[in-house]
Amino acid sequence: MSGDRLGAPSADGEVSASGPEAALNSMLRAAHVLAAYDVPDLVRDHVAAFGGVDAVCYLTDLQQAVLVPFLGPGGPGVGEQVEPLPIDSTLAGRVFQHLDVLSQRRPNGDVVLWLPLLDGSERLGVLAVTLSGVALNDSDDDPTRAPVAERLRGLASLAGELIMTKTLYGDTIVRLRRRAEMGLAAEMQWSLLPPLTFACPQLSVAGVLEPAYEVAGDTFDYAVDPGIANLAVFDGMGHGLRSAQLAVVAVAAYRHARRAGRSCPTSVRQIDQVLLQASGGQAFSTAVLAQLDTISGALRWINAGHPEPLLIRHGQLIKSLHVAPRPPLGIDLRGTRASPKPVVGSAQLEPGDSVLLYTDGVTEARAPDGTFFGDQRLTDLIIRNLAAGLPAPETMRRVVRALLEHQQGNLSDDASLILVQWNANTGQLEP
Repeated sequence: MSGDRLGAPSADGEVSASGPEAALNSMLRAAHVLAAYDVPDLVRDHVAAFGGVDAVCYLTDLQQAVLVPFLGPGGPGVGEQVEPLPIDSTLAGRVFQHLDVLSQRRPNGDVVLWLPLLDGSERLGVLAVTLSGVALNDSDDDPTRAPVAERLRGLASLAGELIMTKTLYGDTIVRLRRRAEMGLAAEMQWSLLPPLTFACPQLSVAGVLEPAYEVAGDTFDYAVDPGIANLAVFDGMGHGLRSAQLAVVAVAAYRHARRAGRSCPTSVRQIDQVLLQASGGQAFSTAVLAQLDTISGALRWINAGHPEPLLIRHGQLIKSLHVAPRPPLGIDLRGTRASPKPVVGSAQLEPGDSVLLYTDGVTEARAPDGTFFGDQRLTDLIIRNLAAGLPAPETMRRVVRALLEHQQGNLSDDASLILVQWNANTGQLEP
């Protein structure tokens, strides 16, 4: 297309530009003084340079069940879809699940391209771009392979980065992604969480947290730095605000120790003392703290009264990662025989191995007939979905959907999971 070329020098001697490259530069300049609610209009205003005639952003809700239209202050355009799109039963949902680019031809001859909206590997939603017949080669039976589709990937990539960045400066996107009223305890937990998904050449991390609007004591954290990945999962005693406060203090103490360069055993002792001071020994949190050498695959972990992590290799559950547990964090052990000294477990991972950290609210979830969700069901779901080629975040989403279905949508306890895949920098990880 002629719009892909640089234009001739203007009267003032500067070279004017048109097409995708100029549009991306224009969007980047505008982004410096852009509010979150203006991102949809920014994308729509620039889509013509990529060959499109319209664009609509859809963002996933908090529970990753539906895709919600993210519209600018001006509201929907003519003929624009404004209803949420179910992730499990729509073309847009398939794009979100598999991270593919798919097309949909309209009766008037226009084509809608659906593209993933990503921030790194974090799935934010999908971008729907309408293309007129002029933008496509009519002899091409697959619009997703047309040159315009590749250009639109750049637009979707920038849109995803802007959405994530601008989320921090307002509540527009946060409110949009909520489909129910959130409790104060859950508000605290979600404000504390790291991104649910991370990927780099050495490893990927995918986490989930339920019940999204009522969670209190469960939480997780991670940090990936040169040569090392630190991971932790916590399960605070009880429910409600007090449990959430315990989790917040535990994660803050963990980050404080981790960022000060403390070893895993020292970090456990510091968290234990902080929780003991905060609760006076009247509340506690179970936990697993782990460190993965991202170069060698050496895994070390400490268990503080928590369910044992699971090691998955070549589509099979190899074993539970057992180590003698120390008591839960925050318990006053004076006058008892229990030793607070943590024992460090170790295991050597192989490229492609997955390690699952989870809380007991997952495996101990009961169906109405009293049946536990259980370790076997949990690992079977993960192994089956990974074997089907699904990305780790989609695998975890499906585990949560199955967990909610098992308890008919009403979890009796918090449930959190982190799936870590180590790849030894072989370049096989996908977003």
